[in-house]
Amino acid sequence: MQIWFNIVLAVQLLAAVAMIGLVLVQHGKGADMGASFGSGASGSLFGATGSANFLSRSTALCATVFFVCTLALAYLSNYRGAEPAANSGGSVLDRAVPAASAPAASAPVQIPGAVPGAIPGVAAPAVPAPAPVASDAAPAR
Repeated sequence: MQIWFNIVLAVQLLAAVAMIGLVLVQHGKGADMGASFGSGASGSLFGATGSANFLSRSTALCATVFFVCTLALAYLSNYRGAEPAANSGGSVLDRAVPAASAPAASAPVQIPGAVPGAIPGVAAPAVPAPAPVASDAAPAR
């Protein structure tokens, strides 16, 4: 099944590059204005009216191939052939997530730079009062 995925992906990439090239080669509706004043080569390769038909049909064909390849890639990426039963069924969101290890709850959560007691539910850290220094103490009478 992986080889089909790669083949369809390569065809889709080729169709996308070809479609980009075909769109860039085409001239817009305003390009005929310049050709009427003598600047243009509007009928250079395919003729004045033949280029629009050939290029627009080629672009439509490349767009069709691109969209068919997109649908095929969507089908192939969701296809579950002979996979084990544990991975089949449902979307990625329906599958069980392995349990992550919870952080240890022994120490209270401390946020650096936060004002103690400003966050509800978070205990303020116990900070001991500074010991008085002998020079700051008042003289005894």
